[in-house]
Amino acid sequence: MAALTTLATSQGCKSAPAPTAVTPTVPVAIAAPASLENNLVLSAEFRPFQEVDVMAKIAGYVRAINVDVGSHVAQNAILATLEVPEIQDDVAKAKAGVSAADANIITAQAAVQRAEANSNISTLSFKRISDVAKRDQGLVPRQEIDVAQAKQLEAAAQLASANSSLKAAEQSKAQAQSEYSRAQAMFQYATIRAPFTGVVTKRYANTGSMIQAGISSQTQAMPVVRLAQNNLLRLVLPVPVNAVAEIRNGQTVDVEVTSTGRKLQGKVTRYADSVQTATRTMDTEVDVPNPDDSLVPGMYAEVHLHLANRPAALSVPLDAVDGLGTSVQQAYVVRDGIVHLVTVQVGLQTANRVEILSGLDKGDKVIVGRHTGISDGQRVDAQPAAYETKGS
Repeated sequence: MAALTTLATSQGCKSAPAPTAVTPTVPVAIAAPASLENNLVLSAEFRPFQEVDVMAKIAGYVRAINVDVGSHVAQNAILATLEVPEIQDDVAKAKAGVSAADANIITAQAAVQRAEANSNISTLSFKRISDVAKRDQGLVPRQEIDVAQAKQLEAAAQLASANSSLKAAEQSKAQAQSEYSRAQAMFQYATIRAPFTGVVTKRYANTGSMIQAGISSQTQAMPVVRLAQNNLLRLVLPVPVNAVAEIRNGQTVDVEVTSTGRKLQGKVTRYADSVQTATRTMDTEVDVPNPDDSLVPGMYAEVHLHLANRPAALSVPLDAVDGLGTSVQQAYVVRDGIVHLVTVQVGLQTANRVEILSGLDKGDKVIVGRHTGISDGQRVDAQPAAYETKGS
């Protein structure tokens, strides 16, 4: 009886089913073409295209100032006029020097004419005496011939001296003319003009103010006004080092003015072509036209810089690829319920997707999310990821 019980028990144990392995369910996404854009959004502050403190080249008192804060001026417009009496005296003195030089030239020219006449008569007299002495030997004493020859040489020397004096007088006039031009140029600096078309953003001086010459870095010279060119504004963007290679002159950017919500377009016009070691960024400038002065320097703007555009790139979600940014990048592909670990090469990355250059084909199912516990060759139950279902 005990033997039968033991036999029955052993047969019952052999017939019990073995426990089966549970197939894990994994979320997958489909590798498919998509339009990918890499947009870099940076904040920047509008700056004048150019801005300068207008200084005076000569010292003087402000006789009149024609502008105030907010005045719009054209290039070469008169901003202020200085009272500089000593410069006026210098101009008058230099002009008198030119007149004196003209008189000296006239005197030197007359001296040259006299010397030429004297030289001509001396040469003629010596020639006549020489001809008579040759024709009738012994008729003309030798002493008279020598005296005539000496007078000829003396007249030639006087003519050379007169010509030299004339040249000296002409050089003196050129020097006097140069001094007169310099004095006139200095006098013109008493009229302070706008170096470019712009708007006065600050006024430092008033009528009667003493303005020092702003030509030395050792003096605390006071400017007259500050002038800014606002019809064209700059945006200086700190482009991070990983996007520097994509920057090109002429790139179109979208500019959104933060305070007004206005949207504009601009273009990359220049860049430093050098990365700052402290911030690992490169200064990139965008020029924004402002013909109606509706934009004011100091306003903030968000700049959307379009670095790349792939209209039909094979791509997968970012979390489908392990090792992004490293030398080994892999994805888990499910084919016929079996996991295959493949090496991929990626291209353009956006906020949600990444371009696949090699390793995957259109329609491949790739596991997204965390890949912990998943191994190559494992059997899984592939189900579309939540965002894939919503997208479809």
